[in-house]
Amino acid sequence: MRLNVGNYDIIVVGGGHAGCEAALAGARMGFKTAVFATNLDNIALLACNPSIGGTSKGHLVREVDALGGQMGLNIDKCFIQVRMLNTAKGPAVHSLRAQADKHDYHRLMKSTLENQPQLDIIQGEVTEILEKSGKVTGVVTALGDIYSCKAVVVATGVYLKSRIIIGEYSTNSGPNGFFPANELSNNLRDLGFRLQRFKTGTPARIDGKSIDYEKMIPQHGDEEIIPFSFLNDTIEREQVPCWLTHTTKKTHEIIRENLHRSPMYSGSIEGIGARYCPSIEDKIVRFSDKESHQVFIEPEGRHTNEMYPQGLSTSLPIDVQREMYRSVPGLENVRIMRPAYAIEYDCIDSKDLKLSLESKAISGLFFAGQINGSSGYEEAAAQGIIAGINAVQYIKGDEPLILDRSQAYVGVLIDDLVTKGTNEPYRMMTSRAEYRLLLRQDNADMRLTEIGYKIGLVDNKRYDWFMKKCERVEKEINRLKDFILSPTQEIINYLEKRGSSPIKSGITLYELLKRPEISYQDIEYLGGPGEIKLRQDREQVEVSIKYEGYIKKQLRQANQFKKMESKRIPEGIDYSKISGLRLEARQKLNQVKPESIGQASRISGVSPADISVLMIYLEKMRRDGGRDGA
Repeated sequence: MRLNVGNYDIIVVGGGHAGCEAALAGARMGFKTAVFATNLDNIALLACNPSIGGTSKGHLVREVDALGGQMGLNIDKCFIQVRMLNTAKGPAVHSLRAQADKHDYHRLMKSTLENQPQLDIIQGEVTEILEKSGKVTGVVTALGDIYSCKAVVVATGVYLKSRIIIGEYSTNSGPNGFFPANELSNNLRDLGFRLQRFKTGTPARIDGKSIDYEKMIPQHGDEEIIPFSFLNDTIEREQVPCWLTHTTKKTHEIIRENLHRSPMYSGSIEGIGARYCPSIEDKIVRFSDKESHQVFIEPEGRHTNEMYPQGLSTSLPIDVQREMYRSVPGLENVRIMRPAYAIEYDCIDSKDLKLSLESKAISGLFFAGQINGSSGYEEAAAQGIIAGINAVQYIKGDEPLILDRSQAYVGVLIDDLVTKGTNEPYRMMTSRAEYRLLLRQDNADMRLTEIGYKIGLVDNKRYDWFMKKCERVEKEINRLKDFILSPTQEIINYLEKRGSSPIKSGITLYELLKRPEISYQDIEYLGGPGEIKLRQDREQVEVSIKYEGYIKKQLRQANQFKKMESKRIPEGIDYSKISGLRLEARQKLNQVKPESIGQASRISGVSPADISVLMIYLEKMRRDGGRDGA
């Protein structure tokens, strides 16, 4: 018999990276929240690579942090190595990446959830979402318990009907041997959601004691540790090295000889895999001209011998895995502790969602993370915090928080998923962001902290700290504008040593800092130190000045973009009745139901000519008093 055993404002289904951020957002904004996990030991599980951040992903972590999320704070507490990627390029693509102690990451995030007021953690499998008259009313667990609520966030990750595949062997299982969630898929389908079958994979975990590190190149962390969270300016910690090796001709021969045993090529895997995170057998086939591929050996933590061989993800049979791994320099005697595997799982068609991540069909039902067809911890966390915020906004009857493509990588991520959909696991990349010079990781707090404060997720203490940072940065920029440097011989000699042309008359430190070869450290030497001491303040000053011209140009482009986004499209339009629209455009517009002309223009299959027809139609509709007619 079903019993109603609890009543909450928000229920979050799933305790992964999306679920954690959604649950914390709901509780921190003052609403009674419960998060369900099939096993409390898989809360914030780093099921694949033991790292947070990376190219473009580091941007997402910083944005989650600026909005008041937890991922940045958590990784800052438990990283074992930190590196800033792409430093040879401009600041738009600089991305922080940290190796995590994966056990500590789970432990610390679980502790954060356990000690968060207004938040309950419950072990249990949610099998059904209850709705009445198109509105969420609660959930049902496998044990038959009913929990009432006003909003639900579905963040089930890769657990829906998940299946592990290793060669000819397969079993219904979640990552790392955790139970799958087999019932909710059917319920979602009954509720009208279109489901897709995606696939991802992971390398074996190998015994560090069986590795010959002398045959590998050590990869050390950066000397200067740069934290993820803006609340941490400096962190001192002993770092752990990673190691670099490469596949060999022998490795590739072993894989080619056994391709017929690979589930990817034998047809036993139904799910579509990630294009930008291919298995080693996929790389060998797709890049057949390459003689070797990089393999990074990454520790899984300080207190374990398990190592993660990044670059050797596979679903080949275990006997082939052993032979293949032992053909890699340094791994000749390696012992596999956990075999590599592929995992298939159900996810929804993300075009069934609004930009708020709320279902178009059922009010109060939100989705976040890999259930939406994305991949990666960071993409999941970014969606999770937005879904959690908007669950609160929905309950309060307030407008949802929608970050557009010119405001945040989070906005790009969600807009891509909802507007374009995805037929493979979606991965965030810097190239997807049109305004990436505006969306740098160093200014995520300048872009989003104010927003986080206004919606009630950033507390007063953090906001006061942020406002003081803004004051310090503005004051220093004004100082550099006012400080005129005279062309003394000492100054000229210094500039020549720096490879910079001499000055013939007075020049402000502001103008001097615009020179590519001059750093803020040079400015401090030439004009004396200012009042700012924090690394992130100095970085903000330098980037703002150096790239001022480019930033202004991109701001103008972003303003044009915002004009298109501000042209709202009323709900309920039947695009099939609009004469002049091509058939494909009518179908796509009816499916996506765009919220603005800007969003409509990004739908695949909708041409500029279709947008012109739509704008004429909307203007006629406005003149007719808002009536939708042919």
